[in-house]
This record gives sequence, C-alpha cells and structure tokens, in this order.
Amino acid sequence: MKDNIKKDGRSERRDAAENRRRILEAASGLFGQHGVTQVSMNQIAQEARIGPGTLYRRYSSKGEICLDLIKDQIDGLFKDIEAYLQENLATPPDDKLKGVLNLFIQFRENKNQLLKGVEDSAGSVKSKPFIHDPLYLRLHEIYVRLFEEQSVKADSAASSVFKADMLLSLFKGDSYQLQREVRGYSPEQIVEQICAVFCGK
Repeated sequence: MKDNIKKDGRSERRDAAENRRRILEAASGLFGQHGVTQVSMNQIAQEARIGPGTLYRRYSSKGEICLDLIKDQIDGLFKDIEAYLQENLATPPDDKLKGVLNLFIQFRENKNQLLKGVEDSAGSVKSKPFIHDPLYLRLHEIYVRLFEEQSVKADSAASSVFKADMLLSLFKGDSYQLQREVRGYSPEQIVEQICAVFCGK
C-alpha cells in the first residue's frame, strides 16, 4: 500500500513547482484586484485551489509571497545599480549616491505594494525587522560603500553604517508614504531632500 502512495523525487518536484506557480498566480491576481493588505493567506489558498497547509509549507507569510513575486525584478535592480556604479567609477560619491537613489526610488514606485507587504511581514516578527530582508541588506552594503567613499573625500567622522541605516529607514513603507502622500513630495523631490541631508547639497 505504501508503494502506491509514494512519489518519486521528480514527481514531488513537479508538484512543488506547480503549487508555487498556482500560488504566485493567485496572489498576483488578488493583490492587483484588492491590494496586498486586504488579501488573506486563506484567500490565496482558495484562489490557488490548494489547502492552507500546502500554502504555509511553501510560504509562512504574505511577505514571503510578495518577495517571491518580485525577486527577478530585485535581481534586475541590483544589476542596474552595479552597472551604473561601474560606468561611473570616477564620478563624485555624492553624485553616485544620487544616481543609486534614483534607481531605487523608481523601483520603489513601481513595486510599492509588494515591497510594503515584505516590510510589514518582516516588521511583525520581532527577531527579523524589515532592514534584515534580502533587498535591504544588499542596499545597505551599497550605501555603506558609498558613504565610506564620501567620508574619505569629506573627512567625515559620521559612521557609514549608521548613515546607511538612517537612509534605509526613510524608505520603509510608512515613512516613504508619509513623504509621498502627506508631505506631497514627488519621487524626484524626495531624492533632492535626501541628498540635501546626506550629501550637504
């Protein structure tokens, strides 16, 4: 009897890939129709025609689903950032920082709902604040490099790690939405304000 219900590894991998496809397709449709915050994990499971247990074995939260939905675009963002930095090796660090900020803000605008879903999920777990998710860890490394280059040029005593932490906190969903929706700043104005604070211009 056991032999009848066993599946070989290949079949299990196919099933897992099919479940992932159905989950992401269902979540993408629901998020687009209702918004990330209004959709529950149970709704996603129902739309994907799978059991809640199957969904939670694959994704422990909506944040993980959001991250999976944009992982290819995140990889593309960092390829664009690294290409920009390579093409601008001789550019002053303040200008390089502005260029990287422009690239990220464009990404933030295009993927705002999904990014906020990632942040909200991470922020709900005390041991894993939003700044520890893969996107922000990679951004943090880039900003630290730029601030270290900036501090050498300007002989600054400020910690590059601290400045990178503060900069990233400005992009957290609630903080970013405050500037966009309450203060009324455009993405371009936000970049200018950030540069005024972190670059002195």
